[in-house]
Amino acid sequence: MYENFLPDRLAELRMQKGISTRDMSLSLGQANNYINTIENKKSLPSMQSFFYICEFLNVTPQEFFDGGNGNPQMLKELMEEAKKLDRATLTHILAIMKALNRK
Repeated sequence: MYENFLPDRLAELRMQKGISTRDMSLSLGQANNYINTIENKKSLPSMQSFFYICEFLNVTPQEFFDGGNGNPQMLKELMEEAKKLDRATLTHILAIMKALNRK
């Protein structure tokens, strides 16, 4: 199970970004099949490369390993917008979110 997490999470976050393994590999300055070898469980990135991957995906390492956060980029955006709201509006939005989660 644990050996599948990194490759599976990488694929999930890469697809959310809408980029191919080839394009991501080249954007990271790696061989065109670099991300593909990670996602296919043939290799693991070095620690430095992992940080570059996180930077490219615009997630922190903590967000990368938070499997319960299926869409970290959207959650970041939601939080940034929520910071701009007044307390009453936030209270209403929170109530709506709780109601939606009970369904």
